[in-house]
Amino acid sequence: MPINRLLRSPALLLTTTFLACATCHARELDAPAALEDAKLYFTAPLRWDVSDWTYFGATALAIAAAHEYDDNVRTHFGTAIATSNQDPHSTRDWAPAAAMIGLTWAGATLFDSRDGYEEGKAMVEAAAFTAITTEVLKFGAGRRRPYETTRVDDWRDSGSSFPSSHASLTFAIGTVLAESGNEDFRWVRRVIGYGAASAVAYSRVHDGAHWLSDTVAGAALGIATGRFVTHRADGRSVPYAFGVQPMQHGAMLTYTYILH
Repeated sequence: MPINRLLRSPALLLTTTFLACATCHARELDAPAALEDAKLYFTAPLRWDVSDWTYFGATALAIAAAHEYDDNVRTHFGTAIATSNQDPHSTRDWAPAAAMIGLTWAGATLFDSRDGYEEGKAMVEAAAFTAITTEVLKFGAGRRRPYETTRVDDWRDSGSSFPSSHASLTFAIGTVLAESGNEDFRWVRRVIGYGAASAVAYSRVHDGAHWLSDTVAGAALGIATGRFVTHRADGRSVPYAFGVQPMQHGAMLTYTYILH
């Protein structure tokens, strides 16, 4: 993959920014754990069970079904052909992903929340894994965008349409938001996480930056990655916590152990 294309990729640039932010703020950034997660993530198909292959098959069918309507959807939204002022890397459509990560880190910092820091790191990790996978798939597919061609099946032509990086990253981050934390506000988290990601996917198709099937593939990739990272983070959670309790003439170190 050409290095200049990687450097221009908003997905990877966004991920790099988030990783830098995480390194600055996360007091317990565990590099060995992140590397272990990366190894398990990129070799996951070697360990897939029946349910994993079923999800993969259902995803392939969903992408194929969406592909059948690619041209109809493009016509419905009246996408202009070869419009010179199209912006395939809309900053506006990165806003929900940036907001979810930024607000999570801000809340963790404000309330000194260990769970908040862990959730923020999971979002960063999900974004990184998704960005890399998306760029590899884009390079392999080479599909041209709706405003670049009149042919739905214009593959292997140096394009960067499939899958949608905006959709994949926002769904990855939104899934971590939706599936993290306790059950008290689960429905709120899911409405925000999946709702924001769905809005981004719709915007990409509406603006002619992607075919419908591009966003379906991106959503499936993002959701799968978000769930993988969330489950890994849950598996590393520890049943204890240290804290500092202010007192009238000083402070007291506290230790809490959670019984299961």
